Amino acid sequence: MFMLIAVLGGLAFQVPIGRFSDRFDRRVVLSMLSFGFAATAIAVVNLPHSRPVILTAAAVLGGFMSTLYPVCVANAHDQMTADQVVAVSGQLILVSGLGSILGPLIGTIVMARFSIDGLFYFMAAVSLLLSFMAIARRLLATSPIPQKRTFEILAPQASPLAHDPLDPPIHARLRKELE
Repeated sequence: MFMLIAVLGGLAFQVPIGRFSDRFDRRVVLSMLSFGFAATAIAVVNLPHSRPVILTAAAVLGGFMSTLYPVCVANAHDQMTADQVVAVSGQLILVSGLGSILGPLIGTIVMARFSIDGLFYFMAAVSLLLSFMAIARRLLATSPIPQKRTFEILAPQASPLAHDPLDPPIHARLRKELE
């Protein structure tokens, strides 16, 4: 139930956080998300362990956790030129995969030593580190130039490329060549 509610919280946060990150500096949004995640992780340990309290905290925790990666990706893409986006995306997926491997290994060690509460404190510590890094980048680096237009979902473009409407179909050309 905890994981289901955390995933649903992540789903609920996607659009509002996405719009928020489009309107404000993503590094500030990232710092706020990281700090909120850390505060919620610590709250999960210290709040009363009743079902309504824990499930509410799980929704908020999942919301913060599920929006960190997309905001990081958007921030990275803001810093890159168009020809670097694919390479940077590949590197981000690789780093995320490494984190997906190392996180559970480190989490297991932390849980063996400090029980389940230690895992939440570990996640809070890593999240606070991310928050401080985002603030430091905000203070030390220049802001990216905002785009003049908003994001638009484009219709698939493959079908017009598959055949040229001005070019007759292949079977008509073959028939004409055979005549």
